[in-house]
Amino acid sequence: MKKDFLSILDLSAAEIRRLIADAIRLKAERRRGKRHRQLEGRTLGLLFLKPSTRTRLSFQVGMAQLGGISVVINPSEIQLQRGETLEDTARVVSRYLDGIVIRTFAQEELAAWARHAAIPVINGLSDFSHPCQILADLMTIQEARGSIAGVRVAYIGDGNNVAHSWILAAGQLGFDLVLAVPKGYEPDAAVMREAGRRHRGKGLPPRIVRDPEEAATGADFLYTDVWTSMGQEQETLRRLRAFRGFQINARLLRFARRGARVLHCLPAHRGEEITADVLEGPQSLVFEQAENRLHAQKALLVRLLGAK
Repeated sequence: MKKDFLSILDLSAAEIRRLIADAIRLKAERRRGKRHRQLEGRTLGLLFLKPSTRTRLSFQVGMAQLGGISVVINPSEIQLQRGETLEDTARVVSRYLDGIVIRTFAQEELAAWARHAAIPVINGLSDFSHPCQILADLMTIQEARGSIAGVRVAYIGDGNNVAHSWILAAGQLGFDLVLAVPKGYEPDAAVMREAGRRHRGKGLPPRIVRDPEEAATGADFLYTDVWTSMGQEQETLRRLRAFRGFQINARLLRFARRGARVLHCLPAHRGEEITADVLEGPQSLVFEQAENRLHAQKALLVRLLGAK
């Protein structure tokens, strides 16, 4: 049966660990000059209803490095825009493609694609979650620490799609996650409950605090994202006021554990959610993290599209 990747919960804890190990191996082999051809003859569709840099490029380059090809599907040039149903479109593209990455607004739209498509559907980002980003983040932590087990991650900022995926990943894997979020910008309560249910017996579940210094204290990793996500531009001024004090900067970094590392999923608004000196500083893994989108997604593609 085909397998979709709409949420980090679509992978078990064991599957996440295996996929990260595969990603690290693929990265090392690529750097040694080894060619990978696991997806030769396979075609991946890319349907992006939102702008993208890292997601689009990493999937396109990843397919090329694995011997396959990718096809960009311009949403303004397909018949969905002229009344063809999503169900019919999904059934048709399933006859041409071996998998499809969709970057859109509603998580429900991804679920509908998954119901009607006969090929794997991959969430390239929705307003609700960003599971491909979290795979790269977890890979980066694994490389930096040697293990995800026992780490403490402090997420500073908006309870958005990236935060949701972090919360669910913490529920699956059992690491310590504390989120510093201003009032009114909390992550979805159902996501918190689900992560808490899955986290039982593994230590403290993901939790929310209001003080960034409290979240950062003793953290191994400080993580942030933009305060204003795509589609929220009309809220920019209000969000700038609400998130004042929720910036990752040199002062906040001093509350973290000695040698703590800094992560950001990019794009970054320097001077807002993170200062330039921290983003470019010796404790930053931000651009290694961005590179790991490529390797983590290659491992995911091999798993979903490779030979059974």
